Amino acid sequence: MMPVRILIADDHEIVRRGLIALLQTQPEWEIAGEAVTGREALDLARQLTPDIAIIDIGMPELNGLEATRQILKMLPQTEVLILTMHESEQIVREVLAAGARGYVLKSDAGKDLVTAVEALCQHRTFFSSKVSELLLHSYLRQPEKAEPGEGTRSRLTAREREIVQLLAEGKSNKEVAQSLNISIKTAETHRTNIMNKLDLRSITELVRYAVRNNIVEP
Repeated sequence: MMPVRILIADDHEIVRRGLIALLQTQPEWEIAGEAVTGREALDLARQLTPDIAIIDIGMPELNGLEATRQILKMLPQTEVLILTMHESEQIVREVLAAGARGYVLKSDAGKDLVTAVEALCQHRTFFSSKVSELLLHSYLRQPEKAEPGEGTRSRLTAREREIVQLLAEGKSNKEVAQSLNISIKTAETHRTNIMNKLDLRSITELVRYAVRNNIVEP
């Protein structure tokens, strides 16, 4: 039987070491690669075609939600498990919309991680108990109005979401262009289009938008 190949993406080395220690207790599982940024996770996924990708949400250059969207678009057979400290209802909804089938809180990783990966290996879903409670609570509530920014967020393209994150992290147009391998003029055009689309007037407003919509962490 071929080993289950797992990609780990988290920008904290101590977290990656802990995850590897947990996963290596299963002899049939193999750590195929480690990524420190969302963009590195995307590149490694393209190279390694892992069976399972374990991805943190709050990563530099490309957040875990956007990395998940792009990985699953490129590799629909790969299962994605989100591992995060966040347990907000909005983020859970966005994780599900991105296509991830597992959501484990870092506080529960010790007891849930192996079980979660086993479930995803069988193409089943897995959620930490607190996350399941959030989903049930959301289902039982009466429908509510969409949260501010939800409509504009959905109108951004994948490339625009990438650029929003890079700009919010303090990158210049030149650095954005270098990171995405595009021309400075193209980066400037994207920036102008984004600001117009979101009706923003300054980078400060863009940073607030990025934080509010979980594109970057505060």
